[in-house]
Amino acid sequence: MSDIVFIRGLRLDTRIGIHDWEKQTTRPVILDLEMASDVARAAASDRIADALDYDAVTRRLAEVVTNNRHELVETLAEQCAALLMREFGIAWLRLSLNKPGAVGQGVDVGVVIERGVRPS
Repeated sequence: MSDIVFIRGLRLDTRIGIHDWEKQTTRPVILDLEMASDVARAAASDRIADALDYDAVTRRLAEVVTNNRHELVETLAEQCAALLMREFGIAWLRLSLNKPGAVGQGVDVGVVIERGVRPS
């Protein structure tokens, strides 16, 4: 299986950061995801039950990201990846988490992580 389902530009507000002022306010993070998924079954049936439901994925991520506070983007990225793999049975994913303006106006920082076994 080498099919990939992607979600790009998922913008969610959360409390994230190490500075006192960051702990008092929400700020956006932007997630981009690539997830291994065998799309052939869904393509043949044309049923959402046979697909990796990206709406369900985005709703679950929104719930976790907006309702929790983290100091590090690394921690948030790891928690999101682990949740997706566990709850949606994803064997491999690449997750990019961007914290816009983290170190100054117009400067974005973040992490890109890959977890699981990449499809060949």
